[in-house]
Amino acid sequence: METHDKKINNLFYIWLTISFGLILTMIIIGGLTRLTDSGLSITKWELFKGILPPLTQTQWEMYFNQYKKLPQYILLNSDMSLKEFKIIFYWEYIHRLLGRLIGIFFLIPLLYFHFSHKIEKNRLLPCYIIFFLILLQGIIGWYMVKSGLLNAVTVSHYRLSLHLTMAILIAAIIYWQIINIKNINYKNFFQFSFTNLPYLFLIFLIFVQIIMGAFVSGLDAGKIYQTWPLMGESYVPDDFDINGWPGVISFDNHSLVQFYHRNIAYILSLYIFFLSFFIFKNKKINLYKPMFILLAVVLIQINLGIFTLLSDLNIIIALAHQISGVILVLSTLNLYFYSIK
Repeated sequence: METHDKKINNLFYIWLTISFGLILTMIIIGGLTRLTDSGLSITKWELFKGILPPLTQTQWEMYFNQYKKLPQYILLNSDMSLKEFKIIFYWEYIHRLLGRLIGIFFLIPLLYFHFSHKIEKNRLLPCYIIFFLILLQGIIGWYMVKSGLLNAVTVSHYRLSLHLTMAILIAAIIYWQIINIKNINYKNFFQFSFTNLPYLFLIFLIFVQIIMGAFVSGLDAGKIYQTWPLMGESYVPDDFDINGWPGVISFDNHSLVQFYHRNIAYILSLYIFFLSFFIFKNKKINLYKPMFILLAVVLIQINLGIFTLLSDLNIIIALAHQISGVILVLSTLNLYFYSIK
């Protein structure tokens, strides 16, 4: 019986690990879909019909004609050929197909583990939450696409931010389960105490930065100022007026959003360096390794952010910047995990 239970536990760990890999792949594909402006190439939510791509010339022309009705095509891509359309279509198609695959891959083993009664309830409960979030993410994805189908040339940056944040949240929850299993020591994430507060605050700051980064991406705000460390010739952009509190929190202002993204990055970096000083000063030896990992990821992320701007938003560098942001979240979770006693 012990051997059977051990096999099921191993299967449970492998399932979560593969699911985690699929979610990370989904985030990468989603990033490429956004960076190539491919998200609006499929104008309908074809949950079952859209499993197969167009197989005939007639089908291709149908999808292309639907895209031609969008403001994005009329205002930006009116000279696009069918061959060029196929490129952006396949990015969105792969993104949606992978979403379906993730849903099925997560559901079937979850049912098996549920009815086998071999996995502890405290380990299965987060999995139910993850599956609910995966379903919700599909709805959010379509909610995001709809925002670009009528009067805009791109999707709403608010909805894009929600979509990206949800994806990273799903990855983070799965990762937390994986490190719990790996360390054979279940730790509840929600352990609010004075000792844990600095690490929880760091996680909060990083998610705020992810949201702001999604605003920058959704608005193409990185194209406004492509200089560093100054924005043009000054620290504060000079092309907007702040008129009271509404101006300060105007997240539709391209320059202001980029300004906030930059400065939250500075605050985050300083906070992480101070936190590392605190850890080393107090000789928290068990946190040395996760802290060094986090510091390395932060330095990489800073440089990728700068080079993304200076490279005129090179797709590869911009994608690497997004991937590094996800790794930053995971590194912070890793540090928090080992800080919990």
